[in-house]
Amino acid sequence: MMKEIKVRITLQEEMLGMTPANPEIYEQFIASNAPDAATREDEIAEFGVDAVVEKGMTVFPRMEDGTPFLYDYQIKGMFKDVCGMLRRVKGSKSSIVKAYKKEIDGLIFVEPRKIPIQLAGNIGKCQRPLRAMTMQGERVSLAYSESVPAYSVVEFTVKTFLDNEDLILEWLDYGALRGLGQWRNSGKGRFTYEVL
Repeated sequence: MMKEIKVRITLQEEMLGMTPANPEIYEQFIASNAPDAATREDEIAEFGVDAVVEKGMTVFPRMEDGTPFLYDYQIKGMFKDVCGMLRRVKGSKSSIVKAYKKEIDGLIFVEPRKIPIQLAGNIGKCQRPLRAMTMQGERVSLAYSESVPAYSVVEFTVKTFLDNEDLILEWLDYGALRGLGQWRNSGKGRFTYEVL
């Protein structure tokens, strides 16, 4: 009843980290909006620019030996993103999946929990502008992320209770074009894959 698909992804473009470097980022965000909170300028004066930038950076979590990794739910998140897009394409296998997020959550499992990234070089950093159209007009801010280089490899197993194994291959085909990690719309995290 359950099928297993072992997958090897080889990055064709650098992939950006998705985990906040500061584990208390949410508590600090709430605190920073409190009426008596220190201003950003005060924080920079106290800790320095580099410390403030590092706190806001997204990174890859590390194993005990320092190896960067992806969590299993990040692969499932990619599947949800891809399936959500492909549902709009008539004739795709994804277009007939009804409650796709629920099905992916309940019928697809990725192993191992921590998926090591086999690096093809040194971890770098990527800084980029983020643009958003708000009620007050366009807003621009900077985003800063760790990056793993092209040709780095990740291997994982997808266990599925879905009858259609081709559905997962369709997601990997589209995911290869869309990418994995942050800033996918710019081409970051594009990959090739093989079923082992």
